[in-house]
Amino acid sequence: MKYTKVDIEHLNYIKDIIDDDCIYTDYDKLYEYSHDETEDLSYKPEIVVQPSSTNQVSKLLNYCNNKNIPVTACGARTGLSGGSLPVYGGVALSLERMNKIIDIDERNLQATVEPGVINQVFRDAVEEKGLFYPPDPASKGSCTLGGNLAENAGGPKALKYGVTKDYVLNLEVVLPSGEIIWTGANVLKNATGYNLTQLMIGSEGTLAVITKIVFRLITLPTKDITMLIPFTSSEMACQAVSAVFRAGISPSCLEFMERDAIDWTLKYTDASINNLTDDIQAHLLIEVDGNDIDLLYKDCEKIANVLLEFDCGEILIADSKSQKDQLWNLRRKVSEAVKANSVYKEEDTVVPRAELPLLLKGVKQIGKKYGFKSVCYGHAGDGNLHVNIIKGDMNEVDWKKNLKKGIREIFELTKQLGGTISGEHGIGLVQKDFLDIVFSQKNIEIQKEIKNLFDPRNILNPGKIF
Repeated sequence: MKYTKVDIEHLNYIKDIIDDDCIYTDYDKLYEYSHDETEDLSYKPEIVVQPSSTNQVSKLLNYCNNKNIPVTACGARTGLSGGSLPVYGGVALSLERMNKIIDIDERNLQATVEPGVINQVFRDAVEEKGLFYPPDPASKGSCTLGGNLAENAGGPKALKYGVTKDYVLNLEVVLPSGEIIWTGANVLKNATGYNLTQLMIGSEGTLAVITKIVFRLITLPTKDITMLIPFTSSEMACQAVSAVFRAGISPSCLEFMERDAIDWTLKYTDASINNLTDDIQAHLLIEVDGNDIDLLYKDCEKIANVLLEFDCGEILIADSKSQKDQLWNLRRKVSEAVKANSVYKEEDTVVPRAELPLLLKGVKQIGKKYGFKSVCYGHAGDGNLHVNIIKGDMNEVDWKKNLKKGIREIFELTKQLGGTISGEHGIGLVQKDFLDIVFSQKNIEIQKEIKNLFDPRNILNPGKIF
């Protein structure tokens, strides 16, 4: 694919649109925007641009579209599928400066924000008003809302409350041509034409650039209880997951962590867990929330009775906010701990929750077949298992030769169990070779036609998904 290189003429035009101090061409800045959290991949842009308004984004896209210059939108670059990597160079369009919470409408339980707002900053702002925005990815302290929309991010609370797409009412987007449109309306029900709002969510910046978001909010639950439950068998822990729901209980979060994930994270964070004996192979981290603490304790009692049937160990109930925070910090730091421990590849599988034991068993068998180890953890309550494939002692030849075969078999198993190859990380750059496992050729053709309709010159985030 041939694109126009950014030269001095292009740079001078862009400087007429955007302030000089928000345009970068130095090596350090280009390197900073060449990578996200996806393994060790790096693709340098030719220029980094940080607009401050929709109008600036519009002018920039119009110019780049006319000149055939690729544009890759990015935010905090916390993604795990290479979605924001500028693989063809061109412009890295950073939306970090567009970080205003424009309005929190308490009457209608809505908020209008720009895409550069950090997830946790937004959550804190609405919670001050007694409102709640539930999506909480592991990187919530640094990831931006625009990036969350691009990947349809989830997080632990997706189990009870849903993922990013479930809270978006309307979007202002800039098309590759520079035209600005709103995709929907600021209402809870909308049966007016095709749902362009939902089409944009999860499209990974390949169709348009999001410049404003209208979210729906809900009231904030005031009470929660966190439980940590050990198991002597990882498969038994996974079997227990669906049993909790069959008993009529709906936790707000239900997370799974294998023993290696726990050990590596304890070492990485310098934290501790009481009574972590050698026979413990996995933990479930469960939270219930609501407004009546007595009802929540009854739910915990029901959960405990269910889990005892699966040979669980002593159940720990966090007795303070600090202890809750410690447990959740442990879970949220697993990915960082694994990355710090070894060269790895993280795969984002999702199956119907009752199939989790078969998925976990199959992942281990495939690892033995191809000679790699895996560390698994994730959002067990909604069937979303993160499979971290560890290089460890594997030689470079086997790592490069066998890895892709093993990943394909893991994804084929996931499909056989009724699942798919990404629950919340997206397809981006690293998963696109596996789309044929879950989609027919016709399905892929239709999606490519949608891309071509929005972006006929293929300047927006080229090289991703397909």
